[in-house]
Amino acid sequence: MNPLLSARDLTMVYPGSATPALDAVSLDVLPGESVAVMGASGSGKTTLLHVLAGILRPTSGTVTLTTAGGPVGVHALDDAARSRLRREELGFVFQQGLLLDELTALENVAVARMLTGVPRAAAEAEAAQALASFGLAGLEQRRLGELSGGQAQRVAIARAQVNGARLIFADEPTGALDSRTGAEVLDLLLAAVTQGRTLVVVTHDAHVAARCDRIVTLADGRIEDDARQTSAAARGTEAQA
Repeated sequence: MNPLLSARDLTMVYPGSATPALDAVSLDVLPGESVAVMGASGSGKTTLLHVLAGILRPTSGTVTLTTAGGPVGVHALDDAARSRLRREELGFVFQQGLLLDELTALENVAVARMLTGVPRAAAEAEAAQALASFGLAGLEQRRLGELSGGQAQRVAIARAQVNGARLIFADEPTGALDSRTGAEVLDLLLAAVTQGRTLVVVTHDAHVAARCDRIVTLADGRIEDDARQTSAAARGTEAQA
């Protein structure tokens, strides 16, 4: 199977630092799999996610994303092209959701569609449908301060998927949630994988990682281990036993 996302020899050195945040990292992500990225603070986890997702351009190395139109060298795109790629091809869920406080739940999801040129009325109709599919029907007009942490993350997941993104990046999506709510949010992210999407999640939580297909462990900007899980662990059946 050809990879959906392929990184080769990624190096990232931040200005003013003599130590690389990423040091010759190579990684393939296959279509339809869930990959957990783990490591101690400062190991390069979030930097790797940001480089793979085109948020940051690496100092050197390549990132290739397979799209419907063919392979795209993410590392070689200018800022505008990388922004367009993120809007049209990728979905994002972060620890605090990075939703807009001044917008309602409906507007937070609809804006993702509007940024791709969908008219407001159509975007809001699609957003309402997406929110309902995550159990948020009736909460469309609430702002973030009126939602629980778990509800806000459901809004973020709806926003990540509303454009039909095949690849979702999540950075500590359960980190600010209690264990029960975190498990519910992880269920939703993994459900997206069963529907044909691909998930790359940065986490400190071993329980989250254990439910993914693979665990990639970073240390000092390098991949220390890349372990594929058993199907039982990936489904979470061991944790529920």
